[in-house]
Amino acid sequence: MEDQTIINALILGIVEGLTEFIPVSSTGHVLLLGHFLGFESTGKTFEVLIQLGAILAILSVYFGRLWNLATSLPSSQASRRFVFGILLAFLPAAVVGVMAHGFIKTVLFQSPALICSTLLVGGIILLWIDRLPLKPRYTDIMDYPLSLCFKIGLFQCLAMVPGVSRSGSTIAGSLLMGTDKRSAAEFSFFLAMPTMTGAFAYDLYKNRNVLSMDDAMLIAIGFIASFVAGLFVVRRLLDFVSRHGFAPFAWWRIVVGLLGFMGLYYFG
Repeated sequence: MEDQTIINALILGIVEGLTEFIPVSSTGHVLLLGHFLGFESTGKTFEVLIQLGAILAILSVYFGRLWNLATSLPSSQASRRFVFGILLAFLPAAVVGVMAHGFIKTVLFQSPALICSTLLVGGIILLWIDRLPLKPRYTDIMDYPLSLCFKIGLFQCLAMVPGVSRSGSTIAGSLLMGTDKRSAAEFSFFLAMPTMTGAFAYDLYKNRNVLSMDDAMLIAIGFIASFVAGLFVVRRLLDFVSRHGFAPFAWWRIVVGLLGFMGLYYFG
């Protein structure tokens, strides 16, 4: 295994962890960066499987809350409703992801120009939403109605297109339907847990016969880097959003999208 390939896996893992929970599209960043680095993984599996690091990062940070939630299920109707709401929100993406898995991996994941376009358009939309004079009706994720949870889950399906962003689509949908910025970001955290775990497990199953030991080593490197970077982001994101909103992420998307188009024009 070449040293450069290992370095590329490390870089991509760091990028995955830094971008997974912010509305800029981790998959879009990893695929676009991988394109310019000349990094190729078996069936584009590396880009999905390194998300395990980010999954474990959020699970470790939220372990206390998840434990309290689990232990309160028998006695708390609010806890049961919240868990059911998360599962309800996860359902649309689970169905679409399984049905369109082949198309997503073989067509959408192979188009850097599409990723640049969705990064750019998504940034403009997020900037517009961040500036709307919205009046939140829901500020606590435990109080989200089940109907709202399901609708947020429908918005999450937009993230099947790389560059849209899972967290970006759920946050944008949440804000438009009456949530405040902090709780919208927090709900996207909880929704990420079943969504990313499901995507990881399904992609591993689909590619179980084509992965090699070299793939496993690169995935392990990317996983560790993703975990460390993800810890940093999860611990700080909610406070950052409360102070600055989502405009910084919107401008980041726009800049990356434009730079991506420039890179494709000059380097292909």
